[in-house]
Formats: sequence, C-alpha cells, structure tokens
Amino acid sequence: MNELIEKINRLKKEKNAVVLAHCYQNAEIDEVADFVGDSLYLSQRARETNADIIVFAGVYFMAQTAKLLSPDKKVLLPRLESGCRMADMIDLEQVKEFKSKHPNIPVVCYINSTAEVKSECDMCCTSSNAIRIVKSMGVKEVLFLPDTYLGKWVERQLGDVKVTTYPGFCPTHLQIKPEDIIKAKEKYPNAKVLAHPECHQEVVKLADYVGSTTGIMKYAIESDEKQFIIATEKGVVDRLQRDYNDKQFFLIKNSVICPNMKWHTLQDICDALEYEQHEINVDEKIAEKAVKCINRMLEASLAAK
Repeated sequence: MNELIEKINRLKKEKNAVVLAHCYQNAEIDEVADFVGDSLYLSQRARETNADIIVFAGVYFMAQTAKLLSPDKKVLLPRLESGCRMADMIDLEQVKEFKSKHPNIPVVCYINSTAEVKSECDMCCTSSNAIRIVKSMGVKEVLFLPDTYLGKWVERQLGDVKVTTYPGFCPTHLQIKPEDIIKAKEKYPNAKVLAHPECHQEVVKLADYVGSTTGIMKYAIESDEKQFIIATEKGVVDRLQRDYNDKQFFLIKNSVICPNMKWHTLQDICDALEYEQHEINVDEKIAEKAVKCINRMLEASLAAK
C-alpha cells in the first residue's frame, strides 16, 4: 500500500492534480486526499483550486459539481459507476413536471442532484447550509428536491416558510428506524445521538443533535461528552474512531453504508491519474444554467459568515 500511496503522490505532483474525498469514502482514501469533507466544503475547494486535474473520490453528481465550478479543469471520477440513488430519483423532465404543478414558486435543489436537474433550479443547498440558504431567499414558500426529509426538516427549523418537497430520499439513511435509536439509547444511556437530516423525521426527533456529516463530526469533536451514537453513514464513524480514540463512537447499525460511496479504492485513484481516465464533462448549455444555482449558494454561504 505504501508504494501505491507514493505513486499517487508522485503522479499528483507531476500532473498538478488534487484529490478531493467525501467523508463517506473508505478511510484509506484519506492517505492521498488533499481535502476531505462534505459536499459544501468540497464544492468550495473545487472552485478555488489551482490544480489542472481534479480527482473526485465521491459520487457522480459531486464530480459534475466540480466540473461546473472549474470548467477549465480536467475532472476525473475514479469509478464511473459511483452514482447516487437519491439523485437518480429525479431527472430533467420530472423536475419540469414538479415545477409545472407548483408554478411561480422558487426551486431549491439539494446538491445531491444532477447538473441537468440543477439547471432547472433557482438555488442549490447542502445539508450544511440548507436552513441558511432557504432563509436567505426571503420568501414564504419554496419547492425542494429531491430529498423530502431534508426539505421537511428545514421547514420545521424555520417555521415560517412552507417547503413543498419532491418525494425523493436517501436509501442508506432510511435504513435507520426510530426503534434503532431507542435500542441504542438503552444500550448506551450516556451517549449523545447525532443524526443526519436525511434520516426519517421520527428518527430526527429522537436525536440530541441534527446536522450534516461535517456538523456531526464537529459536534462530536468539540463536545465534552465521551460517547456518541452516530446515525449516518459508516465513513463518519471510521474517521472519528481513527482520530479521536479518547471518545467512543457507536454506529447506529452496521448496514448504514452507501455502496456507491465505497466503490473507489487507492488503485482506482492511481489508475485515474496515470491514464487520465473517466473524465466528467457537462453539456455546455446545461452547465451554463446549472452553475448559476451553485454560485448563488456559495455566495449566500459566504455572506452568512
């Protein structure tokens, strides 16, 4: 493995390449990643990078987003089959149909969507900034897609904005049931429950903290508590256990794994770099429209700081 890591690092230097890795990836990817984080953080790094090549260890829509934000860069996805089941729940025609049923209402798309879907939306958001983004729009009603659970969580948090949601969802997070939380709390009564807003509303209601992957990790790291029940993808627990062994982290259930996020290996990253294969491109007309809602998100996020 050390030889492979050395080869990847050499190729990165030779080709002026950067590796972006989502924190649901296999933890071994961190050995060669220049940046590890959630969708918002990685979008910001993609826009700011001076690299000629971006290798995105994530899923397809993330690599598309990187291409939208850095159209002059070569963006590589090590395994093309690394998609997102939530993003696949809505396509261009379906978003147009959704809008036609609710005319003249601004549309917010979760970043977990394709460039084609983004091209028909007014504003993008991530789980890190969804509340801030919807609030920043200053409207009384929005359409939200594709994740109904994140959208309804935003509605509850804001209280004064109606959020009409498309019926999409994350199959990985919906594996977590309220009874899983109840059993875990019985087993670890002193542990705080940290949950992702893609979880079912009844799960979220039982959590001590609800937030994005970065939010969950930040809460656990900064908290004085020593035990945490983690209700999100296994990659978060892997990194917390690796880096903070003075605390205990309990994955809510062993099946909470996104199969698409786990496709990439170090060898795949090496091959992508060496052969510059699996390049991601976006239709020019789609890209021109899609990048607008992402840039609005990034500008709103910056203004909120």
